[in-house]
Amino acid sequence: MLKQSQQQRLLQKLSPQQIQLMKLLQVPTANLEERIKEELEENPALETGNEQDEMAQDEYNLDDRTESEGESEVDDVELSNDTADKVDLDDFLRNEDEGGGYDYSDDYYGDGGSDTDRRSIPVSVETSFHEHLLDQLGLLELDEKKHRIAEQIIGSLDEDGYLRREVHAMVDDLAFGQSIQTTAEEIGELIAQIQKFDPPGIAAWTLQECLTQQLKRLTPTLPVKNAIEVLDKYFNEFIKKHYDKIQRQLGLNNEDFKEVINIIIKLNPKPGSAFAVLNKAESYIIPDFFIFNNNGVLELSLNSKNAPELRVSEGYREMMRAYDRSEKKDKRQKEAVLFIKQKLDSAKWFIDAIKQRQHTLLHSMQAIMDIQHEFFLTGDEMMLKPMILKDVAQITMLDVSTVSRVANSKYVQTEFGTYKLKYFFSEALQTDSGEEVSTREVKKILSDIIGGESKRKPFSDERLTEMLQEKGYNIARRTVAKYREQLNIPVARLRKEL
Repeated sequence: MLKQSQQQRLLQKLSPQQIQLMKLLQVPTANLEERIKEELEENPALETGNEQDEMAQDEYNLDDRTESEGESEVDDVELSNDTADKVDLDDFLRNEDEGGGYDYSDDYYGDGGSDTDRRSIPVSVETSFHEHLLDQLGLLELDEKKHRIAEQIIGSLDEDGYLRREVHAMVDDLAFGQSIQTTAEEIGELIAQIQKFDPPGIAAWTLQECLTQQLKRLTPTLPVKNAIEVLDKYFNEFIKKHYDKIQRQLGLNNEDFKEVINIIIKLNPKPGSAFAVLNKAESYIIPDFFIFNNNGVLELSLNSKNAPELRVSEGYREMMRAYDRSEKKDKRQKEAVLFIKQKLDSAKWFIDAIKQRQHTLLHSMQAIMDIQHEFFLTGDEMMLKPMILKDVAQITMLDVSTVSRVANSKYVQTEFGTYKLKYFFSEALQTDSGEEVSTREVKKILSDIIGGESKRKPFSDERLTEMLQEKGYNIARRTVAKYREQLNIPVARLRKEL
């Protein structure tokens, strides 16, 4: 049975301006300029520059045109009941009187620097891995068909230089995509030729094949021959570091086998990685904040690069003033001024969002700097305090999600290096004395212990747990294993060396 009823509910709905601000908070400095350029292209009422710049006032004088246009359209224009002069222009005209500027550089950027400094970004010129191979392909004497097949093979290589497409799949790709009929044998022959390209080890199917190809390029000395035999016959034992078994099978003493290992570990498991394309903005760390130590006083400022000064177009404001002065306001003029008002509103919202973004970033970073004050003075990782997003949110009176957006993909430059903001966040761990310390401190101690161990007899996780507990850190073995994995440190057996 259908039934109608009325009920009241409280709902939280974000305005378009709030959504815009949240999106801007997530954008790092390296990408902010691109976002501002997009807005400048979409909104003609938004311009770069300072509010105090002089603009030509007579360029947008509409007084004469409004009368003539109004007379020409007077016969076919019918004003609506609300009339054209109801458009609210007070906000824009009052800005003129108050001299309300939108220059936010002095408040957030400290000295700021010149306009040229603010807009400079790094530019790289690089040759990609695939371009490097295609250049070498041109040196082979191939007919058009084989050349296109070879291009398909090169296109099937991943960024590390490995073949990730089966031969029969490449046969089908060439048949359906380029109408080229070929065979697995023909593709195999071309793969063999490509494997001779630089860098050594490319176009391999497996790591074992990749390393073996590199060894075959070396001078065939006895250690190199032994290394090829190790990879060919005892690859699984080698990667698991069952060295004793390999030595017994090959009859090698410790010195000879150590020489074999030194040859293998110098090989490149990812031959294509040296040509990886790094032309994305996020590949270059551009700090969002700077912290300077001025005789024991920490000074925080925002990075002024890639954030041009913005203002509302003076030409559009002049149109609004001309409309306000005009005695005749017909329907067509009203539609035009409503469009102008919409663009001016959008421009003001965006400028305010940028200003709010800078304020939120600065406020949040100030809270992080206050909590981790000792670290920013000394650079000692042991001085980092436990800190979670909620701690910063309570100080700044911001929502945890807002602090999370600030900390995401943002960097701060200090005299000790450039750090990601997430670096300063860590959970707390209680010591035997009841004191709370950062888990990052425990990881630093764990890393130092492993760094100073004997590689002939590395410490097991159980022994590492005992050593940390002796230092007063109440920690379990599984937690030690978790921290070790987070530090990308392998288990004791894989850390063993001859």
